[in-house]
Amino acid sequence: MNMDSGIPDISFIIAAYNAEETLARAIDSALAQVGVTVEVIVVDDCSTDGTVALAESYTDPRVRLIRQPQNGGPGRARNTGIAAATGRFVATLDSDDAVYPERSLSMLQRAAALDSQMVVDNVDVVPIEGGQAKTMFDKRHLREKPEITLAEFIDSNLIFKTTFNYGYMKPIFDRAYLLAHDLGFDEGLRIGEDYILFASVLAGGGRCATDPNPGYVYYLMQGSISRVLKHQHLDDMLEGDRRFMARFSLGPAEMAAQRRRTHSIIEARSFLTLVDEVKAKSLGGFLKTALKAPGALKHFRMPIAVRMRRFAKAAGVN
Repeated sequence: MNMDSGIPDISFIIAAYNAEETLARAIDSALAQVGVTVEVIVVDDCSTDGTVALAESYTDPRVRLIRQPQNGGPGRARNTGIAAATGRFVATLDSDDAVYPERSLSMLQRAAALDSQMVVDNVDVVPIEGGQAKTMFDKRHLREKPEITLAEFIDSNLIFKTTFNYGYMKPIFDRAYLLAHDLGFDEGLRIGEDYILFASVLAGGGRCATDPNPGYVYYLMQGSISRVLKHQHLDDMLEGDRRFMARFSLGPAEMAAQRRRTHSIIEARSFLTLVDEVKAKSLGGFLKTALKAPGALKHFRMPIAVRMRRFAKAAGVN
């Protein structure tokens, strides 16, 4: 779109930590965008594998590597990338995911049509062990919803409510808007930082347009349940939400949605405690927690492993 301005249309920010097995796929997909100009900024977060060497192997001048002096988590790495970016819009791309070639042009057209500061699109989910891709959201649903409001976004992000929610979407952001409103990823969070930035753009008055076309490819990795799901993750989410509410004034609809979200996080925490009591074979501890939070019992309708995996990815735990 901006073929002659010298300013890229899109700056892709890839935070990478020990990503040598998947990073090339992510970089190549960003470079393959059609109809737009791009730059790709890889921010290495002190990897110990071949991530740096792989990024340095690219001779394409559109690819830049930034090495963090110390490991600071994905939020800090992405903020480093945004600070270095020169594009009109910035897009975060996970190092183990990819984007389709037409994605950026389609999203920029949506941004122009609705004069929006943020755009989200549909997502194709590909099982890492193989199989057909499945589109995350019904296209008709997104076609009927040209933009997402803050209340809708918060309400979508209730823990365990659905298999997928709007928090899975990977927005592109108007970089000038982020800078003008001092918005970035919360570096104090290692979980849910994507959610907080999305919500903050909306709370600050920005608009979020939707593109019903799948443009982002999410490779579903199961991971280790015992490693990825902890009480601390939920505590961190609650703390991130507290900081968000301290900064922004929410209307009645947004506050009602926030109360539902807070309740869901607290209930999910009780569910984890119940799981711990089951593992410890502590009937007394299980009953005590169940009496305090009876709503957590309903989550046992789904196998624990499935429930935990769904939570882990929805919360951004890798």
